[in-house]
Amino acid sequence: MKRRDVRICIIRVGGTNCDRETAGALRRLGVQAETLHLNLLVKSRSLLDYDGLIIPGGFSFGDYVRAGAILAKSLTARLGEDLKAFIDEGKPILGICNGFQVLVESGLLPGFMGITKYPEAALATNVPIGYRCRWVYLRHENQGRCIFTKDIPEGKVLRIPVAHAEGRFIFPKEKEERLLERLLGNDQLVLRYCDEGGRPAEGRYPENPNGSFYDIAGICDPSGTIFGLMPHPERAFYGWQLPDWTRMENPPRFADGRLIFSSMIEYITRRF
Repeated sequence: MKRRDVRICIIRVGGTNCDRETAGALRRLGVQAETLHLNLLVKSRSLLDYDGLIIPGGFSFGDYVRAGAILAKSLTARLGEDLKAFIDEGKPILGICNGFQVLVESGLLPGFMGITKYPEAALATNVPIGYRCRWVYLRHENQGRCIFTKDIPEGKVLRIPVAHAEGRFIFPKEKEERLLERLLGNDQLVLRYCDEGGRPAEGRYPENPNGSFYDIAGICDPSGTIFGLMPHPERAFYGWQLPDWTRMENPPRFADGRLIFSSMIEYITRRF
């Protein structure tokens, strides 16, 4: 498939944001990006007409019940068989911040047992409690399974901002170590919070901005085609979005978030 023929659907509902920035990043990479309200997708479009799906950040449906819970149930209930067919065809799904919360609440991540009725993990209230909007360092841990980070060398340190109040990734306490071993064994761990030198945060604030278990910032499913992360790559696409770019002698043209979108598109053009 040629890049200009790639079609990406960006879902929106009441409370989502960053959809325009996400669409702009994709169009800058030469693909078609369409932002669609879920109602419009269900009533007059088909998810299967698209080559990729992105659930952007924000506070979908006001994050009532739990962050991402209502949109998660809406997606699985209203898209149903189309969503399952989309996944079975190997089409990529990216969840950013609230989108990551949606993927976990819907049972798509971590996806140890396929799509599950009940979540296998959670993205809980930050510790320390409070909304975090800051730039963080992330170490790329994946060894090649995640299609969204194929362009990123293992061990590379990325710089991307977070903006959330409920980003603390956790497993059930009694299953914590066993599920972590499974995550690592399946090569599903993708991003961990770290310091500027790439050393794991080990739960230290502010390097780990939310108290996330094992410093987890992003994971993929066993196929590597479904990926969720708390940081916002669309807010770190251009070099001028970096917080200190005006102090740089030679600021980069692009920032680290671009790598995630370009890897997604590269996968689609090669596979389809």
